[in-house]
Amino acid sequence: MDFNMKKLASDAGIFFTRAVQFTEEKFGQAEKTELDAHFENLLARADSTKNWTERILRQTEVLLQPNPSARVEEFLYEKLDRKVPSRVTNGELLAQYMAEAASELGPSTPYGKTLIKVSEAEKRLGAAERDFIHTASLSFLTPLRNFLEGDWKTISKERRLLQNRRLDLDACKARLKKAKAAEAKATCEGDTVPDFQETRPRNYILSASASATLDDTSRSPPWAEWKEKHPGGWRLPCFFLLPLTPSVTLARGCLPLPEDRKLWNDEVDKAEQELRVAQTEFDRQAEVTRLLLEGISSTHVNHLRCLHEFVKSQTTYYAQCYRHMLDLQKQLGRFPGTFVGTTEPASPPLSSTSPTTTAATMPVVPTGAALAPPEEAALCLEEVAPPASGTRKARVLYDYEAADSSELALLADELITVYSLPGMDPDWLIGERGNKKGKVPVTYLELLS
Repeated sequence: MDFNMKKLASDAGIFFTRAVQFTEEKFGQAEKTELDAHFENLLARADSTKNWTERILRQTEVLLQPNPSARVEEFLYEKLDRKVPSRVTNGELLAQYMAEAASELGPSTPYGKTLIKVSEAEKRLGAAERDFIHTASLSFLTPLRNFLEGDWKTISKERRLLQNRRLDLDACKARLKKAKAAEAKATCEGDTVPDFQETRPRNYILSASASATLDDTSRSPPWAEWKEKHPGGWRLPCFFLLPLTPSVTLARGCLPLPEDRKLWNDEVDKAEQELRVAQTEFDRQAEVTRLLLEGISSTHVNHLRCLHEFVKSQTTYYAQCYRHMLDLQKQLGRFPGTFVGTTEPASPPLSSTSPTTTAATMPVVPTGAALAPPEEAALCLEEVAPPASGTRKARVLYDYEAADSSELALLADELITVYSLPGMDPDWLIGERGNKKGKVPVTYLELLS
């Protein structure tokens, strides 16, 4: 226990001394060893990497899980080293509610059938979202966390150690400077008594016997006798230095002047030795820290690869969502009488359709086929002739799979000829590609002038 208390007291003293030194450096009252410009740039780059990695990590977590309570719960499970329980996504929960509503309101009714179809699509969307969250967490969030909790902690530890080494080096420089100044002063003034308190550690104190001797020198016969033997070198007795160890007393009597100079030379040599040791430790720690900071470039390369993986997983997720919703729209468009009784206005005719507006909207499968009269449904496309005027070129925006033989399958970016027939649903056009023709949805086309 005594050893621990001594170590604690020693650490507290070192901490206090370094805090005072650091404060003096801030106010410009002490020397400070400056690092080279390249090293400072590495430090700034590392700090920027850490700050922006933290921001990107937090915002990505918000993107993947917008619910703050759920994020806190996942954080607690992670800190407790327990498996996070499986959580139902919002899409899956909506699909469950729609399925229950369809079973209660009647699955055979148009509304019930639509609810079932939409619930199936929402369930697929929820599953795709779950896969995206899992993939993004593994490929993007985990490397960012590993950097902050692993590499960055190591860099921070070595930087703190380098800071301590620098403070020790500056303290040794200051001690050597004071020792040399005192030595020069002692050389110029031969009767100057050396003050070791300027350079010695603070674990030395002035002994009581030395103080008493200094207070009463006239009544001490040894000093008078010494004065008679050394008529030209009378000097007051110098300071008696006593270590904190109570069983040992280190005392100096009056010494000739060359001995004092020798002691000052020894003090300077000791300070220079301490400075060399401190400089070596500082250089070694600076090299270790520099290598770690230069490793930030490898971290950037790793994060770049992870970013590509994140974009790839996000692209896959949105492509799946688009396919699921496109299939849902096709299925809803084939339900007979699904939108019967709606009061929505009909789509504008072909002549008023803007290519820019059409290209800016997402493809929607029209429902005009379900509302088409029987005679139009039985229309024989082989007998249909294009009108003399009114044909236009159109560029296909998205792939379209024909639902039956009356429709024309489309491929994205191909050019076809389109025209409208009298009495035809405005959401559909007749498209021709070579010797093939069939109905095509307007929302999949960009009409060219």
